[in-house]
Amino acid sequence: QVQLVQSGGGLVQPGGSLRLSCAVSGEWFVRHVMGWYRQAPGKQRELVASIMGENLTSYSDSVKGRFTISRDNAKKMVYLQMNNVKPEDTAVYYCNSIGTTAWGQGTQVTVST
Repeated sequence: QVQLVQSGGGLVQPGGSLRLSCAVSGEWFVRHVMGWYRQAPGKQRELVASIMGENLTSYSDSVKGRFTISRDNAKKMVYLQMNNVKPEDTAVYYCNSIGTTAWGQGTQVTVST
């Protein structure tokens, strides 16, 4: 059974940086597209970044140039590096094996002074 376990998150000031991590179990990991979603209060969950293979990445316009998704297949880890964060980045962030029901538990990111 696939499990995704997240770590990282918390409170960060505007302009600061934060890194989210997602540990993945399951031997199929290297073949799956992995993504990071977020859901702010009162809003729908949105895909902010995805990675296919080693380095084929895609980003939403709202985070492009500030966030970086990466993966380490040997360690079965997916990361989301968040730089120059803004208050509108405040949300619960989830990692996901795209196209499957495998989701991380979610982690709160709050950008505030």
